[in-house]
Amino acid sequence: MSLLDRILRGKIRYGRLTLVSHKGEISHYGERVAGRPDVTLRIQSPAAVRRIFLNPRLGMGETYMDGGVSVDDEDIMGFVELIRRNNPWENGGEIGDPKPLRKLVGQILSPLTQLNSLANSKTNVAHHYDVSNDFYQMWLDKDMQYSCAYWSEADATLDQAQMAKKAHIAAKLALQPGQKVLDIGCGWGGMALYLHKVAGVEVLGITLSEEQLKLARERAEAAGVSDKVRFELLDYRTLAKRAPGYFDRIVSVGMFEHVGVPQFDTFFRACANLLKDDGVMLLHTIGRLGKPGSTDAFTRKYIFPGGYIPALSETLAASEKVKLIHSDIENLRLHYALTLREWYARVRANRDTIIAQYGERFYRMWIFYLAGATAAFEWGGMCNYQIQYIRNRRSLPITRDYIADAECEFQSA
Repeated sequence: MSLLDRILRGKIRYGRLTLVSHKGEISHYGERVAGRPDVTLRIQSPAAVRRIFLNPRLGMGETYMDGGVSVDDEDIMGFVELIRRNNPWENGGEIGDPKPLRKLVGQILSPLTQLNSLANSKTNVAHHYDVSNDFYQMWLDKDMQYSCAYWSEADATLDQAQMAKKAHIAAKLALQPGQKVLDIGCGWGGMALYLHKVAGVEVLGITLSEEQLKLARERAEAAGVSDKVRFELLDYRTLAKRAPGYFDRIVSVGMFEHVGVPQFDTFFRACANLLKDDGVMLLHTIGRLGKPGSTDAFTRKYIFPGGYIPALSETLAASEKVKLIHSDIENLRLHYALTLREWYARVRANRDTIIAQYGERFYRMWIFYLAGATAAFEWGGMCNYQIQYIRNRRSLPITRDYIADAECEFQSA
């Protein structure tokens, strides 16, 4: 236990972690405090300890997936929160210079994990989204929005918060009937179908997931709007060569995280060229507080290969090169944490079904991922940005009143 003790000693002050070794030895860390997690972690073998000690960031997740450690009551959310909450991103203290070696290694290695060519992008998307539509239907909202919801009401349901998100985004697009809208990374089609329904626009949704494409087309056909809302298995880079200056509006929700830094310039150049001269774009993406960083090892290996969470600075730096004007920026600081807690609860509620269909290791991987992501948004360095872009400074009203007015109209539609 001494190896883990080196990692944990002094790291937990508020809340209680009880550690039980494979021999039954018990160690306690932190103090019980009302409102803080009180969890028990059980180590099943000496090998589990070594695995975690040698690579804590990746080893803990893998050991949990493989059953080398367990948490009483399956409260992996409480365990991850306990660690993160005692070491929040906002910790005070003096801000020192970054360690030169760590900075250099990050600069060299991080881009190498994000070389998302046309072929790699499709493979990476399939790894995550082509698990099966049935899996995602178990725990997403009815419209299958797999991105940060918008909690305009504290007591809203997940379905209500996702509907509010769509209205919030639609309002920022300043839509007019008959406009042509591009949805980059359209998922299962929910946003595209919504925009057509509330604003009478024509939408092309593009995705690299065959599972998503199939269901999106089925939904458009069932709604009788497949002539106005179309979906294609298509990369944004390919489309940019086919349809320059064609779209009045572009929306992209939860896709930019898959682009990767080496393709940032290409992505924004494609968007700028696809837009008409008076076009508007809304980019909704997970973001990184503070400076650029690197994707955590567990997420990169098991959840989003090729993915990267961008800092606002590098996002704006890339878009500025193609004269996209960032006309409005909103940081949804805690909205994703609320969304993730709902998803986590729903995955746990479907535990037996998921294990029966995909296996226990798969189930453990997902709840560890969702727990870690929740803690990252509550206490770590993650947030969610909505960035509105225009190509002409006169494309939109000069005050934000139009957003609130349209949002109210869409929510009542």
